[in-house]
Amino acid sequence: MTRNELSKLIERREEGRAKQDQVILSEVRDQLLELLSEYPDDAEINYQTGIVHDNSGLGREAIPYYERALTLGLTGPDLERCLMGLGSTYRYWGYYQKAVETLRRGEREFPENRAIQVFLAMALYNSQNYKESVELLITNLMETTSDAKLHYFKRGILAYNEDLDETAE
Repeated sequence: MTRNELSKLIERREEGRAKQDQVILSEVRDQLLELLSEYPDDAEINYQTGIVHDNSGLGREAIPYYERALTLGLTGPDLERCLMGLGSTYRYWGYYQKAVETLRRGEREFPENRAIQVFLAMALYNSQNYKESVELLITNLMETTSDAKLHYFKRGILAYNEDLDETAE
């Protein structure tokens, strides 16, 4: 296997994802599974196999591939996306604690990734950590918005966000 062959499969998977074309995704999934049978200890192939399962609506089946990719030492941008993909998939299937743990790792290792933070906020909500969930969402909103009215109240909103339960009494 060459990295060029894997790159072509990744491009084809992205095309299938963009078009929501299940035929393309199924073909790529079969090819990645075949490749994985030849290279079971390749972190990137495990990761890409997880993604194609996720893109195909087979999130539960994606989980072991994502987990194996992490165990095998996936790094860089692939690690970033794997943590997000695995965390969001855990959340969707109701594995809230695993989702929070995975997404917290993603937040620690990739603090600039707002998508990870938003998925973490959803997982926190699902695990009944409502306050932390809302605080994280408000922080992300206020740090990224271009809305003039929100900017006008930014200092107050962020101050209240530090303790959502505080009242005047």
